[in-house]
Amino acid sequence: MRRGEVWWSQQPEPVGRRPVLLLSRDEAYNVRNAVTVAQITTTVRNIPVEVFLDKKDGLPQACVINLDTVTTVRKSIITERICALRAEKMEAVNKAINFALGLE
Repeated sequence: MRRGEVWWSQQPEPVGRRPVLLLSRDEAYNVRNAVTVAQITTTVRNIPVEVFLDKKDGLPQACVINLDTVTTVRKSIITERICALRAEKMEAVNKAINFALGLE
């Protein structure tokens, strides 16, 4: 597990199986039982807290990372790696996080 990877997670109902983007620093994955993630959804609202992804990024369909829904989850629910995002996508993620948290 590394920051910038997209994994399937098995979240409690009604959410269920859903992709998430790993946001924790790389060192945390070896020592923590919980990690910070951003939810990925097919609901696209075209707002500054979203980063668009599609098949070119390794996802099965068009979707967005929603940086308004940053949460901490148990590592045990993160089940299968989907892909790792390119540097330019992670730059967009960082910008969206800054916007979502009012850090700009």
